[in-house]
Formats: sequence, structure tokens, C-alpha cells
Amino acid sequence: MSTAGRTAAAETAVQRGAGSNLALATAAFALTFWAWNLIGPLSKTYADRLDLDAAQTSILVAFPVLVGAVGRIPAGILTDRFGGRAMLTASCFAAIVPVLLVGLSGDSYAALLVSGFLLGIAGTSFAVGIPFVNAWYPPSRRGFATGVFGAGMGGTALSAFLTPRLVDALGLLPTHLVMCGALAVMGVVVWMCARDAPQWRASTEPALPRLKGVMSLKVTWQMSLLYAIAFGGFVAFSTYLPTMLVAEYGLSQTDAGLRTAGFSLAAVVARPAGGVLSDRVGPLKVCLTSFFGAAVMAVILAFEPPLEIPAGTSFVLMALFLGLGAGGVFALVAELVDPARVGGVTGVVGAAGGLGGYFPPLIMGANYQANGDYTIGLLLLSVTALLVGLFTLKAFGMLPKRTRLLLANERGRAGIPLKAEDPARRAP
Repeated sequence: MSTAGRTAAAETAVQRGAGSNLALATAAFALTFWAWNLIGPLSKTYADRLDLDAAQTSILVAFPVLVGAVGRIPAGILTDRFGGRAMLTASCFAAIVPVLLVGLSGDSYAALLVSGFLLGIAGTSFAVGIPFVNAWYPPSRRGFATGVFGAGMGGTALSAFLTPRLVDALGLLPTHLVMCGALAVMGVVVWMCARDAPQWRASTEPALPRLKGVMSLKVTWQMSLLYAIAFGGFVAFSTYLPTMLVAEYGLSQTDAGLRTAGFSLAAVVARPAGGVLSDRVGPLKVCLTSFFGAAVMAVILAFEPPLEIPAGTSFVLMALFLGLGAGGVFALVAELVDPARVGGVTGVVGAAGGLGGYFPPLIMGANYQANGDYTIGLLLLSVTALLVGLFTLKAFGMLPKRTRLLLANERGRAGIPLKAEDPARRAP
């Protein structure tokens, strides 16, 4: 076989053990995301027990998102340093304490805010898993790998569907104790069974210079903007939708949780599909479909259509569009970012996605308290998705040529040397 043939084969080969490590990472991600979203499905329980208004409820629901977003930056940097196996294990064990505190805080709004703030630790696992699974797969399969891993955000669907039912059956504190036990078991399983990719090497660069280098990349901020809409929109809906359905359509907490689980499940299915489609047709088309589709659905929902067919269909389509976009954005990250910096970039981009999900519940809660509906908030989402779609078209409209240019220019500014086989060195 020629040298070119051997290189091409190496670039498409999947390493032995990749599938099992991808499955473990996805399972750990799903469980920690369930833990991250423990408060949202119980918003009516807390609102009734503590006599909360719409604004107070939205703040309570949004609080875990804050730490889960910002914490992804150091989590990504630490993953480059210590590896995904160690950091996924740490994520599971670190989430146990805030989950327990949330279970003990059901009678105090202030205590719930503090414990919910700390609960955000569980949401940092995303920035750990992306570089972990990226290292196991060749470039041509990373859209698939990150898409499948991203399906772990289905933990929010599990939470929306099962958490209210577990509370009804077991009680508030016992439900949280069950989650603590599950996290402990998952941490042990990951530590015993997961392995870092054979070619993975720990980064020895100090954290602050490394973070500065990542933040200096233009592509970091571009991807952050895109992910703030795609994943941020999903987080906002998955955490606030139970509250929205109860307030706007008069559903019970259990019924609202069931429909929110359906929303989350649709996004979960769409995310790996977005990664696979990105490998086939390119991430640009996937992202554009996501943003423009979400903009249309937000306009429809702003007019408060009847619950079942018009509204239900629109919510599901919204979830599908946002899930496709979340998969497409990280397919772009895999194409544009040097593998040695994927952890750091993932941390920043993941933080932007989390922050993108932090503010909408606050806006929606304030909007409902002021006007008695969610129209303005949904129209703002539509306009924002439309503008980000236009930005994406302009910034990445010639992706095949621009990929090499971006790699060369951004790595040069960050002081990253190009290897002889680097795509940025190849002739256009």
C-alpha cells in the first residue's frame, strides 16, 4: 500500500475499544445531566411548597445552569491535563454532595438556591467527555462520536419523566438519595472500565497560558456563539418547559414532565443524527437547518397555539432543530480545532452553551410575570436564531477552503506549530 493509502486508512480507522469507551462516557454524561436537571421537573412542587412567584421559580430553575456553564472552562482544561477517565470519574463523585444538599433543602428557598448553584457541578461533565471521545476516533468519524456522546443530554429527558414520579412514589429526599447512589456506582464503573485513548498525552502546559491561548482563537468565539443558541436553546427549554407548560397550558407537574421528556428525547435523537449528517453533507448545512428551523418554530409557538397537535408538533420540531445544531456545532469544532486544544476549546464553547441556557428562563419568567404570556421571549429567540444563522452562513459559507485557512491562521496566532501532515499545509 502506498504512503498516501496508509495515511488515508489511518485517518478512517476506529481504534479497538472506542465503542465501549464512547458508551461509558455517554452513560456517565446522561446520569450527570439527570442530576444537573433535578430541580426543573419539580418546579411546581417547590413553587407550591414555598409560595414562589414566576420570577422566583425561574431563578431557581436557572441557577444550576450557571455553574454548569462556567465550570466547563476549567473542566475542559483539566481534562487536557489529567485525561477523560479521571475527570469523568471525578464529575460523578463531585456531583453527589450537591444532589444530597438539594434533597435536604426542600423547605428553604435560600438553601435551594445555594444547593442548586452547586448542583451545576454535574453539568461540567460535557466538557470532559467531548475531548475524551474525540481522542478515540479518527477525524472522519468525530461527528459521529461527538453526536452519540451528546445524546447523553437525554439525561434531561430521564429527569423530566422519572424525577416527578420517583418523588411521588418515594418522597423528595429518598429520590435524591437514590440519585447519589447511582452517581457513586457510575463513578466506580467509569474508573474501573474506561480508558483514555492510547495516543492521548497529558498536556504539561500551565492552565492559565493554555486558557489564554484558547481564548485568543477566533474560532473559539465563533463556535461559542453558535453553541449558545443550539445547546443553550435546548437547555433553556428542557429546564423551563415544565414551568411553562404548567403556567400556560394548565398541565399537572407529571403531565408537563412527560411532554418535556418527549421534547428532550427528540433532541437526543437529533444530536447524533446531526453529527452523522455533518460527516456526510458537512456541518454548515446542518447548522443552517438548525438555526433557521428553530427561528420558524419559535414564531409559531409565540402565538400560543392549542396544546396537542399545533403546539406539541412545534415543540418536537424545535427540539429536533436544536439537537441537529448541537451535533453540527461540535462537528465544526472537530474540523477547525487542533486535537491538542479540543479540551480547552470545548470548555469555553460548552460554557457558552450553558450560559445560553441560563438567561432565557429568567427572561421568560419576567415576561410571564409582567404580561401573563411568553410571546416576547419566544420572538426574541426567533430573531436571535435568525441572526446567528445569517452569521454562520457568512462566516463558514466556503467551509472546505476556509477550514485550512482557519487552521493555519488561528494556530499561527496561538503559537501552535503545524505538522507536516496537517491539513492546513496541504495544497488547496
